[in-house]
Amino acid sequence: MYFEILGKDTPLAPTLVLSAGLGGAGSFWQPQISALKEHFRVVVYDHFGTARSKGEVPDGYSMADMADEVVQLLHSLSIERCYFVGHALGGMIGLQLALTHPHLVEKLVVVNGWPALDSQTRRCFKVRQDLLLNSGVEAYVRAQPLFLFPADWLSQHQALLEEELKHQTAHFQGTENLLRRLNALMSTDFRPHLADIATPTLALCSHDDLLVPYHCSHQLAASLPNGELAEMAYGGHAMSVTDTENFNRILLGWLLNAQNSKTSLIP
Repeated sequence: MYFEILGKDTPLAPTLVLSAGLGGAGSFWQPQISALKEHFRVVVYDHFGTARSKGEVPDGYSMADMADEVVQLLHSLSIERCYFVGHALGGMIGLQLALTHPHLVEKLVVVNGWPALDSQTRRCFKVRQDLLLNSGVEAYVRAQPLFLFPADWLSQHQALLEEELKHQTAHFQGTENLLRRLNALMSTDFRPHLADIATPTLALCSHDDLLVPYHCSHQLAASLPNGELAEMAYGGHAMSVTDTENFNRILLGWLLNAQNSKTSLIP
């Protein structure tokens, strides 16, 4: 898999792994890099079968496969323990790692994640899937911002969105790859296993997320033995992009705090 190491690239520096959502591209985390690399050896990677990590995702692909790819990456870099931050699908990879390889994860942040797929999230995924299959890649990519960003942000960033449309259409991961990765995501249900995940975990959500209702993060935090909750009032599904300052403040505050409380409500 394609990866980059940024910030404090020394063996003694704490390692922070950033994992994107369904798009899979590590570039999603660009707004966080400058803040995080002051404190961590930051490893950012493209999921297998997306962006610069070329390859055909196999049939029957699973969340365990995605987690094993991260394990292999960490082993190749001689990283024995890390902080892990994942957005949506990336957060599910983090939960899988904390479940099956708990010795690897010091702390986990799940951004707009869920214990099991919510009906609203399933509805959105079905719409996106139908767009891809019936209208093509450009229609899928053009509709994607509607599920990620608040309406006012969309209105104010039209030029940026047009550039992103061109870029993402040209570098699309491929229909089969996306559908197999989406199927793995939609079929994952952590509810029977949450009590076994002891890793300190922050469930971070946005109240205006159209794709993943914020109550999913409430459920996740409440079901984990060492779960905490942080909430943002604004930002949509991709609030790390739309409200970077608040997102980075919350993220760094929790990662660098040695003592965790059960629940943290941050407006």
